[in-house]
Amino acid sequence: MRVGLVSPYSHTYPGGVGAHVEALAEELLVLGHEVRLFAPHDPDDRLARLMHRGARPQRRALPDYVVPLGRTVSWSANGSVSTMALHRRAHITVSNELRAGRLDVLHVHEPHVPVVSWTMTGTARIPLVGTFHHYSTRRAAHDAAALIGARRRFDKLHVRIAVSEAARWCAERFWGGRYRVIPNGVNLGAALGSPKPERPGLRLLFVGRPEERKGLPVLLRAFEALRGAGVEATLTIAGSTREEVAPFLLEGSELERGDLEVLGRVPEAEKWRLLHEADILCAPSIAGESFGMVLTEAFASGTPVVCSEIGGYRDVVRDGVDGLLVPPGRPEELAQALHGLAGDRERRLRMSSAAREGAERFAWPSVAGEVVGAYEDAAAVPAPASVLGRAAVRTGLKPADGLPRRPVRRVPPPEPAHPEIRRRRRREVARKALFGAGALAGAGLAGLALSRIGVDSIVGALLAATPLWVLVAFALMCASMLMRAEAWHAILHAALPGAGVRRADVVRGTAIGVLMSATLPARLGEPSRAFILARRLGQVRERLPVVLGTVVSQTLLNLLALVVLAAIMLATVGLFRDNDELLLLVELAPVPLLLAVLAASGLFRRRHGARAVRSPRVERAVALARATAGRVREGLAVFRHPRAGAWATLVQLSAWAVQCVAFYTLLIALGLGEEVGIGAAAAVLLAVNVTALLPATPSNIGVFQAACVAVLAAYGITATDALAYGIILQAVEIATALVMGMPALLREGVTWKDMRLRAMHAAPVDLGLRRRGAEAAEAEA
Repeated sequence: MRVGLVSPYSHTYPGGVGAHVEALAEELLVLGHEVRLFAPHDPDDRLARLMHRGARPQRRALPDYVVPLGRTVSWSANGSVSTMALHRRAHITVSNELRAGRLDVLHVHEPHVPVVSWTMTGTARIPLVGTFHHYSTRRAAHDAAALIGARRRFDKLHVRIAVSEAARWCAERFWGGRYRVIPNGVNLGAALGSPKPERPGLRLLFVGRPEERKGLPVLLRAFEALRGAGVEATLTIAGSTREEVAPFLLEGSELERGDLEVLGRVPEAEKWRLLHEADILCAPSIAGESFGMVLTEAFASGTPVVCSEIGGYRDVVRDGVDGLLVPPGRPEELAQALHGLAGDRERRLRMSSAAREGAERFAWPSVAGEVVGAYEDAAAVPAPASVLGRAAVRTGLKPADGLPRRPVRRVPPPEPAHPEIRRRRRREVARKALFGAGALAGAGLAGLALSRIGVDSIVGALLAATPLWVLVAFALMCASMLMRAEAWHAILHAALPGAGVRRADVVRGTAIGVLMSATLPARLGEPSRAFILARRLGQVRERLPVVLGTVVSQTLLNLLALVVLAAIMLATVGLFRDNDELLLLVELAPVPLLLAVLAASGLFRRRHGARAVRSPRVERAVALARATAGRVREGLAVFRHPRAGAWATLVQLSAWAVQCVAFYTLLIALGLGEEVGIGAAAAVLLAVNVTALLPATPSNIGVFQAACVAVLAAYGITATDALAYGIILQAVEIATALVMGMPALLREGVTWKDMRLRAMHAAPVDLGLRRRGAEAAEAEA
C-alpha cells in the first residue's frame, strides 16, 4: 500500500506527535509499504531562531521518505508551543503528490492544525484517515474551529483514530463522529535490556520541555521537599537547558549541586540510557496530555512512573502496578509518593517488572497492525452511488464513513473526581468569572464614559494639567515607595535578627514587587519582592517563609491605613457629620482585627501531649494553618519590640500619607485641588487599592479609572475631569513602577519573564517528616 503521512509540526523541532509519525513511517516500511511523510523542515539559520523565539532547530538527517514542506513558526496553544507551517507551499506540495496518483491512502495527523493538516483534510480525494492526538477541556478554541466548519471538514475522514480515551473524549465532545482508539507505539528494541545498575539513593528522571504545562516547577518543589526530609535522591532533567530550568529554582546555586543535573536536549540513544538507569520517571504534567509517549518508553526500560492523574496518563499507567498517580499541581502529594517509594526498594522492583510487561501493550508491531487495519477499512468504504451523495461527502454534508452522522456528545471529561481537583476547578472558574466581570465592567464603564463625555473633552482636560505638579506627584510616589521599603526593613530586621538585612536589598525587592504588580493581571508583587529579598539573604528555602510572614505584618499596617482612609472619606463626604461616636468606631475598627490576628497566630501551636488528628484532610488543613500561623508569628516579631514596631508603623503610615499627598497634588495639577480638598485624594487612594484586590487587567486599567470617576462624583467632580484624573494618576503610578523597578530588575540580573515564573512557583514545600518524628518522640517521652 502506498501511504502518505501528514504531520503539521516541524521535523527539526521534534515533539511527541512528530516522533510518533516518524516511528509509524519506519514501522510501515518494515511491513513492506511505500511511505511518504510530509512534514515541515526548518534549516538551522538565524531566521529559524527568529521565528521560534530564539530556539534553535536540531540538525537532523532527512530520511529518503520525508518530503519537506518548508519553514514553520512557533505558536502557543494548549499550554505548549507548537511549530506549524502557515504558508501555501505546504498545501501545494501534498496536493501535487495526490494529483500525480502516487498514494493509495492519506493519513493526516492532527486534522485541526493549520495549514497542511487542516487543508488536506478538506481537499484530499482519496481514502482519508485522521489521527487526533489532542486533549483539552477548554471550549473557546474548539468552538471557534467549529464556527469555521471543523465538524463538517472532519466528516470527510473515512476513519478517525484517537490515541487515547482522553483524546477520543475531546474529539467526540467537540467534533462528533466515531473514533477507534489506537495508542502511540513504543520501540521495545530501543530499550536497553541489561539489568538496571544498583546505586545508592533514589534516581529520579524528568524528560520534557521546560513548559509550565509539563509540571517541572511542581517536580522541583517536590524534589526540594524530598531532600529536605533527608532522602538521598538525585534528579536528572533531560529536554530542558540550564537557562530554561533556572527560573524555576529557588536558588541558582542548586544547579551547581551534585544532586541536580540538567542535560538539555539529548540524542535518542542517550534518552534511552537515562530511562534505563533511572529508578523512577516523574511526569507531573498539569493538563493537556493526551497520551504521554515518555511513559511507555519508561515502561519499556523497566522504569516505573510517578505522574499526574490526568486524562491521557490514566490511559497508560496502572495505578499501584507500574506507576503511581498523584493529583496534578500538588508538589506535596508528589513528594509524599516519591518518599514512599524511596524507602521501599522491593515495591520499586515489583513495579519495574510490571512496567516491562505492560509495555507490550504498546509495542509498535501491534500498533502498526491496527493502523494498517484502519487504512484497509478506509479504502473499503464504498463511494455513494448517486452524484448527489458523492457531492454531499465531498462537501462534508454527509459523513465519508458511510454511517449515520454522530453528533457531539456532551459527556463528563475523563479526569478523576479528586476533591482537590474539583476545588481547584471551582476556584479557577470563580477567579476567571470575577476577572471577566471586572474586565467587562471596566470596559463598559470606559466605553460609556467615552461615549457620553467625548474624547476631545478628555484630551483637553489632560493637556490642561500643569507639568510641574505632575512631576512633584511622581517624586512623592517614589518617596512613598522608599518609605514602604524602610518600614519593611524594620520588620525584616526584627524577624531575622543577625541575617544582615541590607536596606539596599529591601529597596530592590520593593521596587521589583511594585513593577510586577503594575505589569501583571495578578497580585504577584508580594511573592516577587519576598523572593528577591530571600535570594539576597541566601538560604532561600529556609528564609522565604519568614520573609512572606513579614509581608503579612506589612499588610496589617496597610489595613490600618485603609481604615483610616475610609474614615477620612466618610467624614469628608458628610456621611458622619454630627456623629462623632460613629466616626470614632470606624477609626478604631482595625484594633480588634489586629488583636484577632495576634490571637489566631497562637491557636495552632502544637502543644505537648496534643491528640493527633486522624483525618488526613483535617491533618493537612491543620498543618497548613499551623505553618501559616508560624509565618505570621515570625513576621509579627517587630511588634514585640516597642521601638522597632513603633518605627515600622510610623514609617508605613507616613508612606500612605505621602502617597495621599501625591494623589492630591495631581488634583492640583488638574485645577481641582481647591474644589475638593485632600479628602477626595484619600477617597481615591482607598478606592483604587480596594479594587486592586481583584485585578482584572494589568494595573487594573479600566477598573482603576472607573473607581476614580465613581469616587470623585461624590465630591462634585465632573466625569470628564474625573476620567482625566484617573488616566494621569495611573500613568504616574506605572511610571513610578517602571523607573524604580526596571533598574532594580537589571541589577538583580533576571528578566521580567523569569521573575514572573519565580513569583508563581517560589513557595517551598515541607513534608515535615523530621519535625513530625521529633514531635512524636517528644510525645512518647
